Amino acid sequence: GWLFWRLMACGRRSKDSKRQVILFILCVCVCQSGAETLRYSLAEEMEKDSFVANIAKDLGVSPGQLAARKARVVSEGNEQLFRLNQNTGVLTAKESLDREEICPQSDTCTLFFKIFFENPLQLIRGEVEVRDVNDNSPVFPEKEMVLEILETTSPGSRFLLESAQDKDVGSNGLQNYSLGSNSHFSLALGTGKGGAKYAELVLERQLDREEQRQLNLLLTATDGGSPPRSGTAQVRIVVLDANDNIPVFGREVYEVRLAENSPPKQLVVRVAAADPDEGSNGKVRYAFTQTSERSRQLFELNPATGEIRVAGNLDFEEAENHEMAVRATDGGGLSAHCKVQVEVLDVNDNAPEIALTSLTASIPEDAPPRTVVALFSVRDRDSGDNGRTTCAIDGDLPFSLTPTFDNYYELRTNAALDREKTAEYNITITAMDWGTTRLSSRESIFVQISDVNDNPPEFTQEIYTMSVTENNSAMLRIGSVNATDADAGKNARVNYALVRQEGKEQPDVSVSSENGDVYILRPLDYEEVRAFEVAVRATDGGSPPLSAQAVLRVVVRDENDNAPVVLHPPPDSSAAAGELVPRWARAGYLVAKVVAVDADAGQNAWLSYELAKATEPGLFRVGLHSGEVRTARAVAERDAPRQRLVVLV
Repeated sequence: GWLFWRLMACGRRSKDSKRQVILFILCVCVCQSGAETLRYSLAEEMEKDSFVANIAKDLGVSPGQLAARKARVVSEGNEQLFRLNQNTGVLTAKESLDREEICPQSDTCTLFFKIFFENPLQLIRGEVEVRDVNDNSPVFPEKEMVLEILETTSPGSRFLLESAQDKDVGSNGLQNYSLGSNSHFSLALGTGKGGAKYAELVLERQLDREEQRQLNLLLTATDGGSPPRSGTAQVRIVVLDANDNIPVFGREVYEVRLAENSPPKQLVVRVAAADPDEGSNGKVRYAFTQTSERSRQLFELNPATGEIRVAGNLDFEEAENHEMAVRATDGGGLSAHCKVQVEVLDVNDNAPEIALTSLTASIPEDAPPRTVVALFSVRDRDSGDNGRTTCAIDGDLPFSLTPTFDNYYELRTNAALDREKTAEYNITITAMDWGTTRLSSRESIFVQISDVNDNPPEFTQEIYTMSVTENNSAMLRIGSVNATDADAGKNARVNYALVRQEGKEQPDVSVSSENGDVYILRPLDYEEVRAFEVAVRATDGGSPPLSAQAVLRVVVRDENDNAPVVLHPPPDSSAAAGELVPRWARAGYLVAKVVAVDADAGQNAWLSYELAKATEPGLFRVGLHSGEVRTARAVAERDAPRQRLVVLV
């Protein structure tokens, strides 16, 4: 629909100053198609920050949504011409727009922009047509045009005049020519191939040099603006003496095809006009006429030879065709005209340009395939195959490119990611055109993979065996358990704890939650417990946390803290044990066996026996390891009937 907005401002100076009224009219055309394209129009030369449209209203969203989704506007090309206020949703022009500067020699001037939204990512296309205002007057290339006309020229002859140039377009462009009152000439108007209007002088009454050598005419060019603007030039007619032959071109139109990379001074074409007259009347000189200023900058014409050569840098992307008019004038002032039409051929002289629009610098490793990482566009200013592009990712990476529209591409994941294998990617995108000599450009995108808690801790051992000597001190460190986690940050921080088992007594061991150090809480007694096992759990700091278990086996080492205990003969504090030995006992006779035990283990429990004291030292002996008491010799009559033995265990 159409939205009209008028702003009228008037300023007053002092009492005697004139009132000035400035009327600004902004006409905005908003059109949203199914392809999400917004179309507006804006008059040129509006002030800086002029209102273009209310984007929020046109899209049916609130300004708060624009800010929340980080809406921003991006103009095509290098210069950003518009600004989007996220708080109000209003699109404004950053600077005053000059249509003739932005779109020279173009009937329509359309600026393209795109509005990008995030969360989710969305792209809206938009167009702003810059409407022409009548701010330029028609201007002639020269303030004075000199025409030399033979006095014998027949009435009805036509003489092409230099055209005025008007930078405005449409109805504001050049519309009409008029000629001041005179008795010899009238003015005929015509329209050229491109729609440009031109004027020709028409001789109505034959000239007489003897009556009047020179005529001065006023030529006025007027545009169609409101109010109209105009420009003038003097046409000075110099009446020449008789010269009855005019130059004749070999062709009316010269058509040339020229590559845009043609070097300066390269010959374009040679125009030639013949004049059968002799002397100065037959000598022809050439000059451009009815030729735009830009074409005069790009081509030079040799006035003597008619050779047209390249003078500037041709650019197919700027203009595909150039049309020039050449006037051949002989020494007597007679002239003829021809046209030179140059078609510029495109060559592949522009590499593709990659413009990054949106980038997610970090994505989680559990991001599903087809997750959008970046959005970028590719542009090649050439045409045909030279401007057709293709994009690819260098190397074998878990990413792919998906074309969208208007040469935009999405960089997406195409496989599962694993930060523990690859924590970051440096993705190089190559854009290449399809020219005969293919040109390319590259853009690097750096993407980090953020960690998720997908790895449980892992113990270095399934079973940890540690030992401690009994009668240890309290809180004695006997070793440590260790678990690692392949994740990063808090997901890799491991805490340790004992696994409590229902119905079982709390073990005499603890594990440090931070470093896994194992401590014995109180002194242990080998004779009470020789070994025990507990389960240790390692838990990471993720959400939800992951864990693993290992077995901790503690072995108690024996210490010689128990004295041997004699079982036989039975200990009796009141009387010693008695044994009977016959008088006829020979050497080696078993008298008794001392039996003792030791609560310790290993070497601490190995017992040895020795005869510490005896009434008759040589009569008895004790087995070192068996504890057997035997006679060392035969019992003699002289031996005392009672013998007292003390056996040391």
